[in-house]
Amino acid sequence: MEHILVTGGAGFLGSHLCDLLLSRNYRVTAMDNLITGSIDNIAHHIDNEHFRFINYNVTNYLYIDEHVDAVFHFASPASPIDYQRYPIQTLKVGSLGTHKALGLAKAHNAAFLLASTSEVYGDPTVHPQSEDYWGNVNPIGPRGVYDEAKRFAEAMTMAYHQVHGIDTRIARIFNTYGPRMRLHDGRVVPMLIYQAVTGEPLTVYGDGSQTRSFCYVSDLVEGVYRLFASECCEPINIGNPDEITVLEFAEMVKRLTNSSSEIEFLPLPTDDPHKRRPDITKARRLLDWEPKVSLEEGLKATIEYIRKLA
Repeated sequence: MEHILVTGGAGFLGSHLCDLLLSRNYRVTAMDNLITGSIDNIAHHIDNEHFRFINYNVTNYLYIDEHVDAVFHFASPASPIDYQRYPIQTLKVGSLGTHKALGLAKAHNAAFLLASTSEVYGDPTVHPQSEDYWGNVNPIGPRGVYDEAKRFAEAMTMAYHQVHGIDTRIARIFNTYGPRMRLHDGRVVPMLIYQAVTGEPLTVYGDGSQTRSFCYVSDLVEGVYRLFASECCEPINIGNPDEITVLEFAEMVKRLTNSSSEIEFLPLPTDDPHKRRPDITKARRLLDWEPKVSLEEGLKATIEYIRKLA
């Protein structure tokens, strides 16, 4: 059985990725310092002989005592609340953490997959965003610590590919949602659902005309896996191209939760992207991948999960 290290393996995306890899007969080591991850996300694997968890900060010296066939680098705070609360840790995991994870991959002659983000495009002036767009990022704005950490991580990954011949992949992940999202991490999906099921006003920033494209987590991890199985070392967008305004999304959440909550409009945060939609032409062509789960179907599963927590 091939052995895969997943950094950030107790996080929202990392834990779902562990699920998929274990289901496909890989041995998995999840590494996480639990700054934003949770043991609850991986507790169902603790007795699995093919799974182990290491509580560790990937920005420190990285050593694994058995052979590793691939490293999936998913460690990082990923919501605005988190990376504004932990700005230096976010910069360090994108820089030092990526360097350490790539060094481990080099030492084991392992493949390396970087979880990058649509945030590398910033507040885009091109729509939809394709992989050849270089982005519109404010490096010193409130989102800069995350945006630039991921942009640096991509540059470091490509440098290791070009200089050391590491077999690398870069997934540019767009808005993803589903069970195991934290209720109060500030992202629009859990925030609006929690507000709807608890009767609080639904918070919409600006006039709600800004758009987002939401990909259900099972689709996302399938796309990541197909990227891993491919031979594409260039960045590939993984996300859902179906675009919806934030106001339309809030109204859908109200309908699906049968909520009587009012919608409350607040000022738009600094550097909040006005448009966000992936061009997934490359993923369709090279990975034979596109999302399958509709927004309504995925939201129903996510609402059920959040109702239990709330």
